[in-house]
Amino acid sequence: MIRRFWVYIEQEDGKIHPVAWELLGVARRLATEIQDELEQTGDQACVEGVLIGENVEGLAAEVFQYGADRVYVADAPVFKHYLNNIYTTALVSMAQKHQPEVLLIGATTLGRDLAGSVATTLRTGLTADCTQLQMGVGRDSTRKLLLMTRPAFGGNVIATIICKNHLPQMATVRPRVFPAALPEPGRKGEIIRETISIAEEAINAQILAFIPNDSSGVKIEYADVIVAGGRGVGGSAGFALLKELADELGGVVGASRPCVDAGWISYDHQVGQTGKTVRPKLYIAAGISGAIQHKVGMQDADFVLAINRDAHAPIFETATAGIVGDLFEVVPNMIQQIRVLKEADND
Repeated sequence: MIRRFWVYIEQEDGKIHPVAWELLGVARRLATEIQDELEQTGDQACVEGVLIGENVEGLAAEVFQYGADRVYVADAPVFKHYLNNIYTTALVSMAQKHQPEVLLIGATTLGRDLAGSVATTLRTGLTADCTQLQMGVGRDSTRKLLLMTRPAFGGNVIATIICKNHLPQMATVRPRVFPAALPEPGRKGEIIRETISIAEEAINAQILAFIPNDSSGVKIEYADVIVAGGRGVGGSAGFALLKELADELGGVVGASRPCVDAGWISYDHQVGQTGKTVRPKLYIAAGISGAIQHKVGMQDADFVLAINRDAHAPIFETATAGIVGDLFEVVPNMIQQIRVLKEADND
């Protein structure tokens, strides 16, 4: 018997979303966590990817490099653009045929839309925005199940959820919550080509045009440097100052939720439980108090520099280094010092 750990490989225009590499790393870890059961039963654990689209079979080679043993491919013109009903039909059809034990989907805009439809059609459970996944023995169970952990009630409670009576056990994970799997160049696997029948009447929408999102030139969750502001920034003008610093560092601007709610900056920049999860090399938190809802979105940064007038602000507990002071004095001084260093390098 094969115990299948599936990852939906999200792609757009032939480019795979990086969250797929993160989920493949998680799936590989989960598969190793049932090794003791495999030794007793003689079963086999397989990490498998699912690709849906047009002219996407060639992407399978890259999926193998990131840890998939097998890739199921539904490749047809009808899948050229994402439409919920036809992608749901394809993924549900493959799941019913191959019976995966676990199905992981990235909590992207597309992934969230797809995951809910698939779970509902399969009549199984779905735990959204998980921050931790592991295989363990649940209550009244001898077989290891997927333990899905996520914040609840505004981050005040951490809940661990199991789905013991239905398969697949489904979870969505936001980009950057887990580190990406390391690629193994030359790694091979098996491609399974799937033919999915889509009735013409099932195609209930048509793509007329694409309107690009110009609100953010860089996806904040994959930025190496983020300069983020909180209530202490005071307004849109304060974020203009942070952008100046971010530009000097080759980074992007982030924000806490209150700033987005106040309309000082768009949601694309929000970091935290209800925003984006980030893993930059450098995270500068300016005027951010450090509520737990914000911390969960940036606590895995390599280096956190906090700037706050309140020496007792919770953000300093997470920070690698901190500056107690007024950000409107500290940030301009940082910008000036960086420019001096750049000029010196040019000389």
